[in-house]
Amino acid sequence: MTRVFSGIKPTGHLTLGNYLGAMRQWATVDQYRADALFCVVDLHALTVDHDPARVRRLSRQAATLLLASGLDPERCTVFVQSHVDEHARLSYLLECVATDGEMRRMIQYKEKAAREQRRGGSVRLSLLTYPVLMAADILAYGADEVPVGNDQTQHVELARDLAVRFNQRYGRTFVVPRATNPAVAARVMNLQDPDSKMGKSDDTGPGIVYLLDEPDVVRKKVMRAVTDSGSEVVYDRESRPGVANLLEILAACTGGEPAELARAYDGYGALKRDTADAVIEALRPLRKRHQELCADPGHLEAVLRQGAERARGMARPTVDAAYRAIGLLPASGVEAVAPDAAR
Repeated sequence: MTRVFSGIKPTGHLTLGNYLGAMRQWATVDQYRADALFCVVDLHALTVDHDPARVRRLSRQAATLLLASGLDPERCTVFVQSHVDEHARLSYLLECVATDGEMRRMIQYKEKAAREQRRGGSVRLSLLTYPVLMAADILAYGADEVPVGNDQTQHVELARDLAVRFNQRYGRTFVVPRATNPAVAARVMNLQDPDSKMGKSDDTGPGIVYLLDEPDVVRKKVMRAVTDSGSEVVYDRESRPGVANLLEILAACTGGEPAELARAYDGYGALKRDTADAVIEALRPLRKRHQELCADPGHLEAVLRQGAERARGMARPTVDAAYRAIGLLPASGVEAVAPDAAR
């Protein structure tokens, strides 16, 4: 059976982009068609300056929203990254296979490092190396597919390169994964800056629809969305990014096609109203389920504990095999278990 792994980083409140671009696909498709693992990648949140209490709070919130989106722990594995030691164990081995040049070519590192340099500061070493940790997240489980947004495809390509390199040098140990991208709304853009991704760690709140925003807040944000010069509603991502973003959001919420939907509108006002209605309705069941889960915190704790145990059982044989393959002496008295990653 195909194995799927993906994760979400608790660096901010989850957004409509996270839901339409990833979480909904996980809940409606991936958990039914594959042996699927979905992870709150809290170790990745430590690559930038952070408040420890906020990371813990957002990690819990992210896990709750994953369940609220429809993930069923009886069908898939939901867990927190730091609860499974194999992620950190494998990350160091892969650092010993990766190169400095590969890390410095990562687009997100280059952008963030340049931004900090302009401010007179510097970034943490972990920001440079975190794509290797992401590769470890994937390779530890023998994942065949990694559903990600377009901006993360480069990191999955790195995981592929590291898997191939390790297998060639030290013997077949890892499955070589591939990235998969949803066709519509793979990258929801900021409503106030349609050339920028709707990121959860962004500061421009008016352009971001958060999953836990009240319906009237959602409506206000959509109605104030930036559009383009002219009044004709056409789907053109290059010349009409604001309108294209609204059409893609509407399409993702209703199941239509952006270009076809555009023909039904002769002005921006109606498009914004319909998009706001569609977003509110799409998020209504998620918000309701989130309230129910928050009223029973013990359920979440049990899901994460069981998920970590299951994930650990999948990852440990592969990581132990990687330790042996690369030349490390097995711990005395530890029984070797064959990994299923090379299945």
